[in-house]
Amino acid sequence: MKRKFRAKYGGTLKLHWQWNVVMALTLIGLAVGMFFIDKRAAWITLAFAAGYFLVILWMYFHYKPKILRGLVNFATRYGQVQKEILQEFEIPSVLLEPDGKVLWMNDRMCELTEKNEKYRKNISTLFPQISRNVLPVNSWETDIRMPYKDGDYRVHIQKISLNDMLDEVELVERGSEDSYLYMAYLFDETDLRRYIVENRDQRPVVSLVYLDNYEEAMSRVEEVHQSLMNVLVDRKINKYFNSMDGLVKKLEKDKYLVVFNQKSLDTLQEDRFSILEGVKAINIGNEQGMTISIGVGMNGSGYLQNYEFARSAMEMALGRGGDQAVVKDNDKMSFFGGKSQQNEKNTRVRARVKAQAMREIIMTAETVVAMGHGMTDMDSLGACIGVYRAAKTVGKQAHIVLGEPNSSIRSWVRQFQESKDYEDDLFISHESARNLVDNNAVVVVVDTNRPSMTECKEILNQTKTVVVLDHHRQTTEKIENAALSYIEPSASSACEMIAEVLQYFEESVRLRNLEADCMYAGIIIDTNNFVAKTGVRTFEAAAFLRRCGADVTRVRKALRDDMDSYKARAEAVRHAESYMDNYAISVCPAQGLESPNVVGAQAANELLNIIGVKASFVFTEYDQRVFISARSIDEVNVQIIMERLGGGGHINIAGAQLSGMTVQEAVQKLKDVLKQMTEEGAI
Repeated sequence: MKRKFRAKYGGTLKLHWQWNVVMALTLIGLAVGMFFIDKRAAWITLAFAAGYFLVILWMYFHYKPKILRGLVNFATRYGQVQKEILQEFEIPSVLLEPDGKVLWMNDRMCELTEKNEKYRKNISTLFPQISRNVLPVNSWETDIRMPYKDGDYRVHIQKISLNDMLDEVELVERGSEDSYLYMAYLFDETDLRRYIVENRDQRPVVSLVYLDNYEEAMSRVEEVHQSLMNVLVDRKINKYFNSMDGLVKKLEKDKYLVVFNQKSLDTLQEDRFSILEGVKAINIGNEQGMTISIGVGMNGSGYLQNYEFARSAMEMALGRGGDQAVVKDNDKMSFFGGKSQQNEKNTRVRARVKAQAMREIIMTAETVVAMGHGMTDMDSLGACIGVYRAAKTVGKQAHIVLGEPNSSIRSWVRQFQESKDYEDDLFISHESARNLVDNNAVVVVVDTNRPSMTECKEILNQTKTVVVLDHHRQTTEKIENAALSYIEPSASSACEMIAEVLQYFEESVRLRNLEADCMYAGIIIDTNNFVAKTGVRTFEAAAFLRRCGADVTRVRKALRDDMDSYKARAEAVRHAESYMDNYAISVCPAQGLESPNVVGAQAANELLNIIGVKASFVFTEYDQRVFISARSIDEVNVQIIMERLGGGGHINIAGAQLSGMTVQEAVQKLKDVLKQMTEEGAI
């Protein structure tokens, strides 16, 4: 039996036919109403309405199969056109099952992968980067980037809900759980990535190159060789940067401006600025080698901002002692070099200038408040005492901010408190300092230049006048907007710097015996009995303190250890291990010690007496933190090692504090840093 095409109208088409029927019925109603007005007109209207209704019915049943067949044919052809468009789509596309198996690929994907359209293996066999783990689960889409053959591609993966499609199909009944397929599109971004890289490589970079010790080095070269020395240094700098496609302009006899691009900077960083060692290697019989500092500014809005970045980087390089390169990328700074000992400057002109500037600042204030770093040591206390004496000399009130004294300074603090020569408020608490400091006070920070490490950092924001005097190298964290900043990394200690400042501060400055002893003790502690980081100016400062009444015997007695501390130090030395044949690592026991971190520092100094030890690291667990004391003589810069661990300090005396880990974890972290920096050539 011949089966007829059976279907029903639906949607807008059904509504169209329904309105035709409604119009026919409306005409019939109109004809009925006309019988009450004019019967002849009513019969004519009724005949017209009936004819219209019959025509509509005939057209509905006669053309219905043809219309429906036409719609089906259109839908079929439209779907085929869609399929052909997707198949010939210029963007490589692939349909995936939930586990990543390929269901379908278009022509471009087949060409790219060199597979036919019947390929049904997992997508990871074509692109290892597209594993099941990267397919979106909690989101509807995701993007990943991957290299493939000779191109770079961005893969956009979109999740497709099967239930949404099955809801529109009555022939298939869906399950209760939603199911998904994935559609992946591969966008070729090879040219885009290349243009991005080329644009980055061509960004302008501005650099400043300064000769750190030009005058000192030239003064030690015979006059007939000075011109040759100039030429050799100038040629070395020009040749190095010209090889990097850089433009070098000499600004002064010891200053250069260098302009190059980002690509050249990448090469310089990979080379770790070997020019630093290259200049030092110049030798024409000179007793002292020349060192340079490099400040680089990058990623600014233009040449002007990059130049300002370069100036800021140069200030940081010089503040850290020179002989290094600092790269400033907006707020981020990177450090290279800085391995050598800072040469001591023979001239004390800078000390005299800073002393006069400090005197003028103090004269304009009503009160002087001095403070050092937290967990105050002898160097910090001695420097604060020197500032106190300077303020009292010019008739100003002076105070020292001090928390709870530790065992290393408690006896000294007690002597000052018991002496009738000093006011009861010589030492003030943090709370008293916060109540005292205002814009009429000067806050003098000694022995640190990091606000987070000061004894009471809150008072730094309570006054507009802050003075910083420190011998540690600068880090990216520094006290902003200081009215006077005197940072001298070549100095052995803060007490040495204050002793120099006092000699130029006022002719009538006269330290009392206890004050001189305290400052002398600070120098002894930081120089390890005049062994580490000691120069001519260190002994001159010590001589000044001796003239002021410092007594070596009194100081030695005051610095003696108790038996528990001595045993703990010996225990740390006895259990030290050698790492990489050059580093001594040990853990100092903290039980029964009031200041175990001080004992750890002493143990680190002792370990340097062992042959073959270039640097020592002693760990101490105290107050829920792990303290690291790092020491070296001259071959290793322990400061840059400690900076990797969040600390800092001096080139051969540094430290760090680690929280949230055990001593064993801290030791392993140090070993990882030492290994990494050795592989990088940073140490």
